[in-house]
Amino acid sequence: MKGFKQFMAQHSVVVTAVGLVMALALSTLIKTFTTAIILPLVNRAQGNHPIGLGVQLGAHGNQSTFLNFGTLISAIIYFVIFLAVVYLAIVVPYRRMQARRGVSVFGDPAPTKTCPYCLSTDVPFKATKCRYCASTLPVAET
Repeated sequence: MKGFKQFMAQHSVVVTAVGLVMALALSTLIKTFTTAIILPLVNRAQGNHPIGLGVQLGAHGNQSTFLNFGTLISAIIYFVIFLAVVYLAIVVPYRRMQARRGVSVFGDPAPTKTCPYCLSTDVPFKATKCRYCASTLPVAET
């Protein structure tokens, strides 16, 4: 039990938990927006069709045999809006905060090279020895 308490007290676990709760609340808000605002607008594009934007496969008016493209379009819009909001509300501020601390996050990975002896591809670019086979590597040119 002591180990679990220490794990839960770590800063990264708390930050992750708060981020997940915020994302869930934001997801609900955006889902409601797309269902209440976007879906009716997309369905209106169909015209006088009473169910929505789509194709009726069975008896007229039977919702169980109706392919509702409006719901799909609404879900795609929801997904795009959710990703944009998460990026702008979480990723961008986190990147700025970490940059102030001197830590680079979500950037390009560090350059690597391939060991000519064991063919491992994740050897750091400035390494002089391979971490896997301990072979001496040629000096990397900048």
